[in-house]
Formats: sequence, C-alpha cells, structure tokens
Amino acid sequence: MADEALLTGKKIAEKIGVSPKKVTDYIKDKAIEPDKTKGACKYYGPATVAKIEKALK
Repeated sequence: MADEALLTGKKIAEKIGVSPKKVTDYIKDKAIEPDKTKGACKYYGPATVAKIEKALK
C-alpha cells in the first residue's frame, strides 16, 4: 500500500466535507483501527476511508 493512499482523520474530513471532530468521533465510536501508525499519527487506507465517507455523508 502506497503511503500517499493513506489519510489522517483530518484529511478524511477535508476530502468528504465534514468537520474533523465528526470523523474523530465516528472512528472512536466504531473502534476503527488505523491501517498504519507513524508515531502519534494514525493513517487510514482507501477501504476504511470509503466506510467513513459512506457513514458520514
């Protein structure tokens, strides 16, 4: 998986047009695990982003 395909919660929010808090709350509520972690940053792949987008749009 290429790193450019991975998005943080903030980038997911920008992509789908909702607030970062909505994305963060949804991820915490559904206990979604990141596809990759670098330090304190959590990155989500295309399949996870699609699930979040479908739920929040």
